[in-house]
Amino acid sequence: MSQKKYNKEFKQTVVELYRSGTPVNQLASEYGVSEVTIYKWIKLHSPIEGTGELTAAEITAIQKENLRLKQEVDIPKKGYDHIRAKIVDQELIDHITKESEHQPVQMMCRILKMPKSTYYKSFHKKPNSYHVANEKLLAHIRVIHNESGGRYGAPKIFAILKQDGYTGSIERVQRIMKKAGIRSNITKKYKPTSSQKSVEERENVLSQDFTTETINEKWVADITYIHTQRDGWCYLASVLDLHTKKIVGYKFGRKMTVDLVLEALDNAVDAQNPAPGLILHTDLGSQYTSAEALKQLEKYEMIPSFSRKGCPYDNACIESFHATLKKEEVYRTRYDSFETARIALFKYIEGWYNRKRIHGSIDYFTPDTYEKMCRAAA
Repeated sequence: MSQKKYNKEFKQTVVELYRSGTPVNQLASEYGVSEVTIYKWIKLHSPIEGTGELTAAEITAIQKENLRLKQEVDIPKKGYDHIRAKIVDQELIDHITKESEHQPVQMMCRILKMPKSTYYKSFHKKPNSYHVANEKLLAHIRVIHNESGGRYGAPKIFAILKQDGYTGSIERVQRIMKKAGIRSNITKKYKPTSSQKSVEERENVLSQDFTTETINEKWVADITYIHTQRDGWCYLASVLDLHTKKIVGYKFGRKMTVDLVLEALDNAVDAQNPAPGLILHTDLGSQYTSAEALKQLEKYEMIPSFSRKGCPYDNACIESFHATLKKEEVYRTRYDSFETARIALFKYIEGWYNRKRIHGSIDYFTPDTYEKMCRAAA
């Protein structure tokens, strides 16, 4: 098996994450790169000694820490009553017990609005086996939910529980999650767009046949908009393998140009090294129908395929990825600048979507795991 290639931006971003405080062993685990390789990248991309220049990742880390400190200062001002109803008594009891070595129980009960009698009676209860099993299951659910960054709802949590040996029903998982107030925290937004430009129809080779036999057989590509506070609209060009649902190439830029989509394609080719005859399907955007783009496809011996005008279903898979990206990442925050957005998108695609996010369409494996399985079976 040939050694995996990493583009310059990937290497620089990993180095930026290291300089923001992430240990090398954690980066190696998160992004599937050996520690020796990361140390080489750090040496290669480190600022010249004595310059004192901050990297983009260090600036991002400083901003993030400032936001956290601001939130800690603001929380007492907002009061506690509006979240008390969402916290079950047992959580408060566990917290008071844990902190009782440092703070008086009476004071904590008063501040946290927990009756002292309820707190002390809790130590004399004898929960039945079903209650104990539910508490154990709830703890497991919380771990899975937290590891997903709050993105997973009951179906995906149920799938992971089954992989871990759970034999109960999804209805039980749903009841426990509802009672504990655990739910997917993704946000849905939709902004329709229209085009008045005349578009020339081109051959639709894919023709909504999204089935595949192996990796690097059919890719789909598209561009989406990402807003930042200081730099306005920026653009993400993505390339997805239909077999593994993996983002095999992408590029984030300040302008929606032909170069943007070509760099995303180049990154995909560098990473995957596909054989001739791969189908690349896109919409009829001018970036993909340009002479430069078609020439690049010819160079890579790829077969171009284009959606019909006004038919988003022809490119539904990459549209679905961008919708997921928006719901799980983009709509949950505000990006201060192009750089903060670039770092966040890197973390989402490389650290979460490709390596950790399970997909029902590939038997609840992650894209990275599924690709490795396909390569091993080849």
